[in-house]
Amino acid sequence: MTEKKADTAVATNRKAYHDYFIEETIEAGIVLQGTEVKSLRMGLANLTDSYALVKKNEVFLFNANISVYPFGNIMNHEPLRTRKLLLHAEEIRKLVSKINQKGFTLIPLKIYFVRGKAKVLIGLAKGKKAFDKRDTIKEKESKREVERMVKERSR
Repeated sequence: MTEKKADTAVATNRKAYHDYFIEETIEAGIVLQGTEVKSLRMGLANLTDSYALVKKNEVFLFNANISVYPFGNIMNHEPLRTRKLLLHAEEIRKLVSKINQKGFTLIPLKIYFVRGKAKVLIGLAKGKKAFDKRDTIKEKESKREVERMVKERSR
């Protein structure tokens, strides 16, 4: 009997939800080297300032930092290398048509494991303006305040 974890996220891009409106999400596989998988299992990844691009009908992940595996040898990987994402051709065609619309981009939201395979959750995102970010912060603060009040009343 195997126990399933609710969330096996290795790295999340929390800044993405602050800086972008996420319109749609897509799960993609990722091509990794051996030491990269070991680093991911240790949680040594950072998605801040990373993005994805479509080149020649293939999707690539840029600026995703998977740190060097501490127990690796001279065959260790380069932390900021460009990594290929695995998507079906039909999914890529849909993405290209949506990206060609003004202001849309591909942002990785999190890296996680599904049945032993590393996956990347990519979001089709549109950039927020400064006033949108302020509105988001106000909403979060008001939710926290309401939760605080409910918690105090229940005591």
